[in-house]
Amino acid sequence: MPQGAGGLLNRYLYTPRQRFFAALIALVVIGVPLGWAVKTWTTPENRSCAAGVSRPEGSDECIGVNGDGFAFRVPELAEAAALIGRENATLKPGTYATVAVLLPLTAPDPGMRVKVLHEVQGAYARQYRANHESNSETPKIRLVLANTGRNNARWATTVDQLKAMTGAPHQLRAVTGVATSSTEVRQAVGALTGAGIAVVGTTITADDIANGPGHNGYPGLARVSPTNSDEAKALAHFGRVDAAKALLVQDTRNGDHYTDTLKSAFSASLKGAPYEPQLFTSPPDPTDEGTTANTFRQITHLICDTRAETVFFAGRHTQLRQFINALGARGCQERRFTILTGDEGSYLGADAKLDRQALKNRLTVRYASLAHPDAWRPAPGRPVPATGGSTVAYDTFLTDIARAAKAPVALADGQAIVAYDAMATAVHAIRQATPEGAAVPELADVATQWPQVKGSLRVQGASGWICLDNFGNPYNKAVPIVELAQDGSQRFVTIAWPEGAPPAASCLPPHQG
Repeated sequence: MPQGAGGLLNRYLYTPRQRFFAALIALVVIGVPLGWAVKTWTTPENRSCAAGVSRPEGSDECIGVNGDGFAFRVPELAEAAALIGRENATLKPGTYATVAVLLPLTAPDPGMRVKVLHEVQGAYARQYRANHESNSETPKIRLVLANTGRNNARWATTVDQLKAMTGAPHQLRAVTGVATSSTEVRQAVGALTGAGIAVVGTTITADDIANGPGHNGYPGLARVSPTNSDEAKALAHFGRVDAAKALLVQDTRNGDHYTDTLKSAFSASLKGAPYEPQLFTSPPDPTDEGTTANTFRQITHLICDTRAETVFFAGRHTQLRQFINALGARGCQERRFTILTGDEGSYLGADAKLDRQALKNRLTVRYASLAHPDAWRPAPGRPVPATGGSTVAYDTFLTDIARAAKAPVALADGQAIVAYDAMATAVHAIRQATPEGAAVPELADVATQWPQVKGSLRVQGASGWICLDNFGNPYNKAVPIVELAQDGSQRFVTIAWPEGAPPAASCLPPHQG
């Protein structure tokens, strides 16, 4: 380097002033990206999905409550959620009460996703009627969707959110849905009713998620579906099964209130049966396939060793489908069998894994449904009962459900019908509890309405009359008996009654000791 150049470098680049500016430039060059990186590392991840909904740590499910049209990232729910959001947007604050539909909206099981969709559609259909086709009765009804996540595992987060919505502006006054008889749902119902919030169960049928003489663990709970005991009694009145030629196949998994109470109810119908129950154990998540298909293959061999003609099945729909498939492939093909089960049979029509060929092998499958589109439609040789329900109420439902989707809503599984009736029951209680001149009822007053929902104050349900006893349970509710046709479709057989015959015109439950 020339000497003159070295002198200039020493003069201009290594003076105290130059060192200061060099250091400042270095801080800018290094510090800006460093600060951005530190900010990136320390800023919490945005886990919000929509208003009132977020993704819990370690989960991609959107959990929470929303009525603005958010579909919880479930494409099948987009249309129904948008309709709900649009209806809610027309309501003015201070003029409405809120009803939440509590369901596992993001369940991955295909059968549960269909059920959830139909329940949301049914609830919306009744919300629309309440706001537009009820002689301007008040308050108006705002509907929100509340997601408890897969297997209802996130119920506590969502229930806590609902409990905080009882004041303005939401004025939450009832929760419906709560549609599976599981431990998680039982806990959710307990937490809601413990907070004084009225709950209307759609398809919960377990006898121990209910109130009754001597036990009122869920104050404010009502149900529009019969209990498992009532389903079993209706099946017994319909089938007149010979216990000497029947046996029970039952799940031994603990904590499932549906299967526990169903097997107890079926056992009561099989007193004196010569065979002990055949046992299987479903996976912790009963929608998983597990290894139960192997167990059922063995059980079918043992069934062929008996004189049984009727098999009562106490289990969930995935295992029911596996059992049907196995029994259809049994060795004793020359013998005829009938399977009788509870309302989980309603999932079978949409189950792609059901072996339709099995239904052609001298095998009949019948189940106690909660509702069916043909139950209140007259047909040749099958008149509609004079009491217990009406064609008028069902026709009204058909008008309303047509608004819930551009394409016709599938009704054979009964889910939309029952959800519509549960919403109708919630609206009935809210409006009956609203004093003259008040915008909305007091929270506590809604939960005390159930003992008056009977007689001339009954709910004219699309599934049948809803006449509640003093504990919020439907009295002698219509139980459609449905048979799986050979093509897998769900064929209505007849209406059965827990008490053996339709209710009297007064529809007043008898005294319970």
